[in-house]
Amino acid sequence: MIEIKNITKSFMTPQGRHYLFKDLNLTIEDGQSVGLLGKNGAGKSTLLRIICGLDRPDSGEVITNSTISWPVGVAGGFQGSLTGRQNVTFVCRLYSSGRYTEEKVRFVQEFADLGKYFDMPVKSYSSGMKARLTFGLSLAFDFDYYMLDEVSAVGDASFRKRSEEVLNARRSQAGFLMVSHNLADIEKNCDVGIVLMNQRAQVFGNVKQAVEVYKDYVQKK
Repeated sequence: MIEIKNITKSFMTPQGRHYLFKDLNLTIEDGQSVGLLGKNGAGKSTLLRIICGLDRPDSGEVITNSTISWPVGVAGGFQGSLTGRQNVTFVCRLYSSGRYTEEKVRFVQEFADLGKYFDMPVKSYSSGMKARLTFGLSLAFDFDYYMLDEVSAVGDASFRKRSEEVLNARRSQAGFLMVSHNLADIEKNCDVGIVLMNQRAQVFGNVKQAVEVYKDYVQKK
């Protein structure tokens, strides 16, 4: 379970302080797959980063004893002067015992399908190649929750099909928190919908209802 208690997040702008959300409270049950919906700038990706510990709220806390991935689909966090293999090996040694490192590196190499670039510095990668590397690295580990940030936009059709197959397998044993502008992906992969608007969150047990509320909100704006 993930419990979000009284989370407030803001940042300064030339016009003053802008709040993404104030005193946000949510509970995500074990195994739930949740679609996060909201206009651009509503704080969807920021909330994912706060939940997995990559960002800090102004106040409030996230309480969980679950294992949570970093945001899958977001290309970042790699050391540019190191090769893809070296970056992956480093992370695998941090997150698993040594006897599994080689197996996980091989999984990422095959999944990301970067060819010779896997042994070239990450700073030579395109943004898409970095996204494929981080996607593969995330899926090399068994988490209780996977943070999925616009994963449908990563890679070509073949890569997306391969990604979907692996995610479907993961879904049987883990929960998703998904951000996507592809509403069909949200409806297909999520049980629950959360709509971020007006610095608050509305939770819907029926994801289709959440999508309809989000569409209506966007149209009114």
